[in-house]
Amino acid sequence: MTVPATDGVFEERESVPARVLRVLLTERTAALALLTVLLVIMFSALGRGGYLFADFDAAYMASSLQSLVPVALLALAEMFVIISGYSGIDLSVGAIVSLAGMLFGHLIQNVGVPLVPAVVCTVVAGGLLGAVNGVLVGYLKFPPLIATLATQYAYASIAMVVSGSAPISGDKITAANGVLTGRVALFGLMIPTQVLTILVPSVLISWLLLDRMTWGRSLLAVGTNATAARYAAQNVRAIRGSSYMVSGLLCGLAAVVNVAQYASARPDAGTAGNGMALTAITIAALGGVLIQGGFGRVSGVVMAAVLITWLNAGLLISMEGSAGSRSQLLALGAVLICSILVNSYAARRYQLRS
Repeated sequence: MTVPATDGVFEERESVPARVLRVLLTERTAALALLTVLLVIMFSALGRGGYLFADFDAAYMASSLQSLVPVALLALAEMFVIISGYSGIDLSVGAIVSLAGMLFGHLIQNVGVPLVPAVVCTVVAGGLLGAVNGVLVGYLKFPPLIATLATQYAYASIAMVVSGSAPISGDKITAANGVLTGRVALFGLMIPTQVLTILVPSVLISWLLLDRMTWGRSLLAVGTNATAARYAAQNVRAIRGSSYMVSGLLCGLAAVVNVAQYASARPDAGTAGNGMALTAITIAALGGVLIQGGFGRVSGVVMAAVLITWLNAGLLISMEGSAGSRSQLLALGAVLICSILVNSYAARRYQLRS
């Protein structure tokens, strides 16, 4: 409806349904939180009704958070490169996890490097592998899809060759597993320690980088309009290239988590099956990161990771045998299509990039 403004000019007043729609489309974290609550209610009701093969209760949800940590880290990695624009995408995240994980396993088990230095070396190695992508995309102007697909093949192959296609395991990795994969009591639930010691600090640092530091504002500007950013004296090549290095650092950390969770460094850890990249891209898109670049929020990506984690956990106990795990792929595909459609519609209607 129209109402007179204070200066006598009539203006359009937003209706309540339109306001609710705007909030749900533009405030992605709130929308995802609502969807997560509805998802939990649905699976909990199905469990109490005997339709699931196990109870979808608070203890099960807390236990499933262990699988949240690596996917959330990789989704944050994808967030940075997608925001950088130029059709940014990183298909090599799974291969970096595999190769960096083999390095971590070798340092721990074969060389005898203490845990903390081994973690630091692995994260730095992931950053260097990501920096290769950054040079190819930022400085040599390779299309991100082609550049990261090439490095994905290269890194995955190197991981297989240097390991002889054999995993690395042993007493020292098992000891590291005990340190990194413990549980801590919180609100009466046993929460995986990785959530508190690895994921929470990573989320906080990612938020500071993107929302509170000059580099993050420059990255958003480059992703929105690289030409305008260049005229504003921004080093577009360095900023865009560095986003791939940040992605690699997060992949290196995810590699540590992966090795710790499985008590084994596997050369195909991040590339087996459908790999980790597709899930990470899906979560980033669901979290409100614009595929065109220039817009994204850490909170949305993390909330999307929680939603996908609990969706997969619910599907896993909803069907007998392997049908539940196979249905996860169908759910991810549907979620990816819907999230991109919603992102595009919200960008057109509310001009998120302005």
